[in-house]
Amino acid sequence: MRPSPTTPAPTSTTPSVPLPDPWTTVGEWAGLDVEAFDTDRAVVALTFDGGASDAALASILGTLREEGVPATFFVTGDFARAYPGGVTAIARAGHPVGNHSDTHVSFPDSTNAEIHDELVRADGAISALTGRATAPLFRFPFGDRTPLDIEVVNDEGYVPIRWTVDTLGWQGTSGGITTDVVRDRVRDTARPGQVVLMHVGAHPEDGSTLDADALPGMIADLRALGYGFTTVPRLLAEGR
Repeated sequence: MRPSPTTPAPTSTTPSVPLPDPWTTVGEWAGLDVEAFDTDRAVVALTFDGGASDAALASILGTLREEGVPATFFVTGDFARAYPGGVTAIARAGHPVGNHSDTHVSFPDSTNAEIHDELVRADGAISALTGRATAPLFRFPFGDRTPLDIEVVNDEGYVPIRWTVDTLGWQGTSGGITTDVVRDRVRDTARPGQVVLMHVGAHPEDGSTLDADALPGMIADLRALGYGFTTVPRLLAEGR
């Protein structure tokens, strides 16, 4: 969706510690892979996917803590089993943790039974660390899905969350991306209810951690435009 033609008015100051988030059920969100939220509030939802590596997670959490900014994380069951301390740290910092499947498989290439197993196994691994079920927060691996996949995920109690803008930080410096590119992509598409896709981890070839490195500047850019920050559960609770 196109950015708002006018700069939104500033919102109230973000609390230094993220507040508990309201949860929701599928309800009115059925059949959707939510790319953005319709809201009159000048807020953005920062989201991070965690799968292969926990590189720069400490940096991300440190920046969020220092800036008093909440975020929403989507992690795989594999990630939770490999980095239990990282998932626990995310939850203890007050950030919601959603389901990103168990092994990051392509859902269009999976049977309904396989999708069920992916969701259940991931939820078990993640909730054992966070003390909270992952539903309704879910993000499709690779962003790949069909209408039937969305229906199956809905039946399991999840609302798929896509994104308004992908920073492309995951492509790394070897893919021609820089921290300036990451910041520009977010700033140039800023709009109320925007969902920003970022990743935990380092590029497997060049070792870059562009999303983590760009995060402080990104937060400053959005604040300069008058935006505050919220979580996906809070936006879901506001309704469509």
